[in-house]
Amino acid sequence: MTTEPIRVEGDFPVYFRYTVGVAGEKFFREIMENGRLVASRCSSCNLNYLPPRIYCERCMSRLEEYVPVENEGTVEAFTITHQDAEGNPLQEPVGVALVRFPGAYGGLVHRTIDVLAIGDRVRAVFKDKKERTGSILDIKFFEKIS
Repeated sequence: MTTEPIRVEGDFPVYFRYTVGVAGEKFFREIMENGRLVASRCSSCNLNYLPPRIYCERCMSRLEEYVPVENEGTVEAFTITHQDAEGNPLQEPVGVALVRFPGAYGGLVHRTIDVLAIGDRVRAVFKDKKERTGSILDIKFFEKIS
């Protein structure tokens, strides 16, 4: 029996296909077709989950109802990044914020275009309908509400 880890050097290409699932499809379809955010609703716990999910994490009920969520939220946390995902320098820094929405449990992490502070009110700015593809990037960014 081997007790020491075996080390194999080299590159291992990994190919995968990510599916967004039932709740994710509803969420992204609403963004793409209607330019709005939706949450899944648990009527037993009186919770709206954003992003949507198919089971309530509190009571384990199956969630099949979806409700619109106000397109304005509050910055809960933020950062400014000077590097891309591979660690390469960006030409200009990019802001990223965790935004929570009234009446929704959870939130979204996305790009911002303004210098923000915790507690700032922001709104999602969507791409033009003809440019949307059913992705989180259909939200161009969050902008500060003055």
